[in-house]
Amino acid sequence: MTGRNGPLDGCVALVTGASRGIGRATAIALAAQGAQCVLTARTAGGLNETDDLVAARTGRRATLLPLDLADGAKVDMLGPSLAERFGRLDILIHAAALFVTPTPLAHIRDTDWARALTINLSATMRLLRTATPMLRHAPAGRAIMLTNSSLNGPAPFHAIGATCGAGTEALVSTWQQEMADCPSFRAHLFDPGPTATRLRAQAFPAEENVALATPDSVASRIVALCTASAPG
Repeated sequence: MTGRNGPLDGCVALVTGASRGIGRATAIALAAQGAQCVLTARTAGGLNETDDLVAARTGRRATLLPLDLADGAKVDMLGPSLAERFGRLDILIHAAALFVTPTPLAHIRDTDWARALTINLSATMRLLRTATPMLRHAPAGRAIMLTNSSLNGPAPFHAIGATCGAGTEALVSTWQQEMADCPSFRAHLFDPGPTATRLRAQAFPAEENVALATPDSVASRIVALCTASAPG
């Protein structure tokens, strides 16, 4: 077992989308480095599976918070809840995302547009807003916001993804500038590249014989960003 007296010992990490894929792999990797992980996802069953993997790796349990990011009021309460329970937040990993089937702009349905913006954009704003007070006071706060250029770039039939991607980039860039007075804090808009996840399979169902990164390899890169010392 690993995870005791690691470089993240004593740190609290919040990971969204932790029931599978990159979110799950990152939660396990962070816990292995000593972090106390707080895990969110819509499915309690998936979170329990991740928690079992964390326990098998480290001998410790994560804190599980089943949560639909469409529930803005509950997202808003994440910060106060963490402050009450742990008194700190050191790392925010936002790996959750909603896949929307590519559609010509003229055929976009209001329900798809609204849900995608709620989960892929508004929830990001709410997470940053609720986490900011504690990340400001973290000794070496880190925020890793995942993005996907292959789905979120301007391209035919990808208007929803492109809109959410551009909005997320603007949010994170603005937030980075606002947090510039915290010299030890770092925020990253992180594109893992083509990765073998369920979301990737949904987006590219006919994809074959393509060299894809594994969630575990991506998680290692994310943990490296979380453990790297800030310059200066």
